[in-house]
Amino acid sequence: MAKGWESKSAEALAGVFEVRPNAPARNVPDPATLSLIRQKESFLLSRTRIVTELKSAQNPRYRELLNRTLADLDAKLSTL
Repeated sequence: MAKGWESKSAEALAGVFEVRPNAPARNVPDPATLSLIRQKESFLLSRTRIVTELKSAQNPRYRELLNRTLADLDAKLSTL
């Protein structure tokens, strides 16, 4: 009984996801734009991690390193 149910479900889904070759392309950015988006997201994620670590850092030398890293990330983000 489960096998028959699966085949009906697959048939129903096949109609929903049919591919149309002449369909207009979706708004997909070009590879260069995607690369910039990924780079910006990576910088933002790194910045979030650095800020979180800075809140709990106790060693002054490590805090200075984190502050320099944060400044560098901010500079890179401003150029994007």
